[in-house]
Amino acid sequence: MRKGILSLTAAAAALALGLTACGGDSGQTTSTSSATATAAQAGKIGVILPDSKSSARWETADRKYLEEAFKAAGVQYDIQNAQNDKTAFQTIADQMITNGATVLMIVNLDSGTGKTVIDKARSQGVATIDYDRLTLGGGAAYYVSFDNTKVGTLQGEGLTKCLTDKKAEKPIVAYLNGSPTDNNATLFKAGYDGVLKPKFDSGDYVKGPEQSVPDWDNTQAGTLFEQMLTEQPKIAGVLAANDGLGNAAITVLKKNNLNGKVPVTGQDATVQGLQNILAGDQCMTVYKAVKKEADAAAKLAVALAKGEKPTASSSVKDPETGQDVPSELMEPQAIYIDNVKDVVADGYVTKEELCTGDFAEKCTEAGIQ
Repeated sequence: MRKGILSLTAAAAALALGLTACGGDSGQTTSTSSATATAAQAGKIGVILPDSKSSARWETADRKYLEEAFKAAGVQYDIQNAQNDKTAFQTIADQMITNGATVLMIVNLDSGTGKTVIDKARSQGVATIDYDRLTLGGGAAYYVSFDNTKVGTLQGEGLTKCLTDKKAEKPIVAYLNGSPTDNNATLFKAGYDGVLKPKFDSGDYVKGPEQSVPDWDNTQAGTLFEQMLTEQPKIAGVLAANDGLGNAAITVLKKNNLNGKVPVTGQDATVQGLQNILAGDQCMTVYKAVKKEADAAAKLAVALAKGEKPTASSSVKDPETGQDVPSELMEPQAIYIDNVKDVVADGYVTKEELCTGDFAEKCTEAGIQ
């Protein structure tokens, strides 16, 4: 009998909600009630970030911008960080699905783990989005990132510019590549190889030692670069795949009084990377407007949570399956000392956190307001 009463009560509530929704055309429904209704109708979004050590961006930028977008849309969400633990990554995904996530957005730690999570989500009817990194063979419904080959191209062009500025003759160039399990690292390398390999082939540059850094681990990067510099003391330029790896190389160069003499690249426009540029120790970085990436991913996730089938503006071919993955790709920007101010003006970092201590005067010289 009690179950019957509850069913009648639920039916009455549903009818009342339906009448209220119909009455919305009269313009009398408040924005607050509309947002509440939207949140109630939409599913829950789960987001798994990879770590907080390889790059500061995951916690300082991506989490913040995703949270802002989900709150603005009035949807339920859960953002967690796997801290580079593959077991934790899968456990978090399982918990999110169990707790009602209807959309799962992941930054994979490697394609194998990512595919396992995507396969399970799909079997449970959960929509999937690859965020920033494509899961090879994963078959996610959408992929949101930057044009990562272009990122590498900008790094290669940046190192070339800085070596030219230093009038380096037949410079020996070392590579600190990203993680071998990250498809983005492969794309970055394809980009900077496209710029630098012709110079190696022509004899204008000399290919120096090269290492891929497991898990983008900055500590390992420092050890690897120290070994590289011991092997080849005349390294004249370092193609470092992100700011963390770049800083690891710069730390070693400082020990050998070579900082500022050997151009080093980077990526992510972290505070540390930008400060290294202001100090003259890093040649350039690549700024990726993470807010645009997060907003694009959040827009897709919210639409999916509402049961919609959004369209993407482009597609990327999965090299393992040959399938086209609907994609949204943002444009990266090269940052040198003369346009560090652009990153501040865009709100990605603040003057207060960048221009501390000895960097205050350097910020003024760089035109940072």
